[in-house]
Amino acid sequence: MHIANKRIFMTGGAGFIGTTLTRCLVNDNEVVIYDNLHRNAISNSGLLQHKNVKFIRGDVLDFVRLKESMAESHIVVHLAAIAGVDTVMEDMVRTLRVNVIGTYNVLEAARTLSKIERLVDFSTSEVFGTHAYKVDELHETSQGAVGEARWTYAISKLVGEHFSHAYCYEFDMPTVSVRPFNIYGPGQVGGGAIKAFVLKAIKNENLIVHGDGSQIRAWCYIDDLIDGVLLTLTKSEAIGQSFNIGNPRSTITIYNLALEVIRLSGASSQIEFKPINYTDIEIRVPNIDKARNLLGYEPKVELQEGILRTLKWYKENSF
Repeated sequence: MHIANKRIFMTGGAGFIGTTLTRCLVNDNEVVIYDNLHRNAISNSGLLQHKNVKFIRGDVLDFVRLKESMAESHIVVHLAAIAGVDTVMEDMVRTLRVNVIGTYNVLEAARTLSKIERLVDFSTSEVFGTHAYKVDELHETSQGAVGEARWTYAISKLVGEHFSHAYCYEFDMPTVSVRPFNIYGPGQVGGGAIKAFVLKAIKNENLIVHGDGSQIRAWCYIDDLIDGVLLTLTKSEAIGQSFNIGNPRSTITIYNLALEVIRLSGASSQIEFKPINYTDIEIRVPNIDKARNLLGYEPKVELQEGILRTLKWYKENSF
């Protein structure tokens, strides 16, 4: 999975995933971070001072600046998006504009590159709808009910994924789509149950569970996601494909997840239940056989170990 001597352009690279990926690539490559800092995990990472990192403040809706900034790149990783249930529900139009038009702009800009070797587009596990149990990449995707705010995110990412595949087949662009399943770990910004529980537990505050906590998720530690992304960047078998990246072994209900965080942290926290005021996902567990068979992907960090690492990081970083 070693990548060296490349110019790697990351939209949304200042976020949680982009910052972690940059850390893996920066010593042997030039990494260009193109981001409007809507979510900012990179400022306190020390990476912006690295000699191989170039930061450009920009928006994927600004095609001219995007194209100019992407020039001479070998690899493009498209992470920029509006995400998070609360954000999406408050700003549906912006979600659709950034996730659809922004992805189109990235693909159009990349089409002008003479040296492009790979473009990885980040989709989402939400394309599978409310009931996603051991879903594989050929499983039917869901558009959700028109008018339900949450589905504007899923449908916008699904459109982006279709764009990515269309550019591969029509313009011979070496694209890959990644569908992450519930990523967590040190340095996470934005939402996420594990992050929320950990931050409450280290302060001995009550952990908030929305609904009755019976919702089921398969949690994937950030390092395992990054391994999967690196495989999509280096394996020729990945081109033109979509991949579920997650850890089906780390499957748990939200209620039991809260209990586990309390147990592992030694906190005196209690669990507090609050009603859900949005459409929720009842179950989300991936089938990762395609990534295993084509890429050699295998998640390594199980849930208990991942939670312990996350607790340690947030305690040490005074959150």
